[in-house]
Amino acid sequence: MGSERNYQAKNLSKQILQIRQLSSSRSLAIFSHTLALQSPDANLPKLFSSLKPWFVTGFVDAEGSFTVSVLKSSSVRTGWQVGARFQLTLHLKDLSLLREIQAFFGGVGKIVLSKDNCTFRVDSLKDILKVIIPHFNAYPPVTQKLGDYLLFRDIVIMMSNKEHITLEGLNKIISIKASLNHGLSKELRAVFHNVKPVLRPLAIDQVIPHPDWMAGFVSGDGSFYLTIRKSHELKVGYRAEVGFQITQHSRDQVFMESFIPYFNCGKIKKDTRHSVLYFTVSNFTHLIERIIPFFQEHKILGVKFLDYEDWCKAAEIIKTKAHLTTEGINELRKLQEGMNSKRL
Repeated sequence: MGSERNYQAKNLSKQILQIRQLSSSRSLAIFSHTLALQSPDANLPKLFSSLKPWFVTGFVDAEGSFTVSVLKSSSVRTGWQVGARFQLTLHLKDLSLLREIQAFFGGVGKIVLSKDNCTFRVDSLKDILKVIIPHFNAYPPVTQKLGDYLLFRDIVIMMSNKEHITLEGLNKIISIKASLNHGLSKELRAVFHNVKPVLRPLAIDQVIPHPDWMAGFVSGDGSFYLTIRKSHELKVGYRAEVGFQITQHSRDQVFMESFIPYFNCGKIKKDTRHSVLYFTVSNFTHLIERIIPFFQEHKILGVKFLDYEDWCKAAEIIKTKAHLTTEGINELRKLQEGMNSKRL
């Protein structure tokens, strides 16, 4: 990828962490603990996984969450119990990848299984402080999830200083939580109606920090699709096409647009009904010459790698013109029947 070097984060601490501070009187004083990027291995736990740090951050940018709970409790003086959680929820088919992510973080936390999903979560304040925070300080999120991480981190710091067990500290935490993720519940808004939310920090001038980040991000939010449609123009009666797509919330539009020069191909499509953006590559030459070589070098992981492998087989069939035969179309149908949501 010749254009890849143009997007390497040589000055990541200056570029990715330009946080727009828009508060008035309070001036976001809670952010006094500014994000100081450390050397890549500083304060991180010993790794028991082959996963690479930027891959993990990219995957978390796609699938992870930083949450804070505030629940009624008669066992604490303020009447409210504050808890912090780092979490990843995947389909049960990706349980092995989730276990490897847990191993990457030194085995902290636990994995909870449900009918179709598996969740890796870290609730221990000690583990969050000693393991989760050091990783994301050194390898911070790149999407607007950076704002959630910063808000989450400052609440964790307050909790480590025991501020959450005082009414003053609780009110500060509520004001931060009001700007975290989806904000406050109806119950909390009713009780803490006088609390003013802090202004959410924004990630601006983001760059893709490393190809491993992109591999992790696509392992979460990417898709490799194969379509077979009837066609009266072709003798075989069907048209087969492959494509590559990344889905993201529209709040990251500027960042998503940077994918075009990064891969030197593709375009952005909007779904205004759901505030969703799609980075899409459908040009077959670009898929063969740019997308496939990139992910051959920077591996996708999890069950999506199996979809990628089948997708590459489909691309090869189309490349050799075998899709213009009945045998080729039938082979493509077999691949399609086992890909993505149809994979057992």
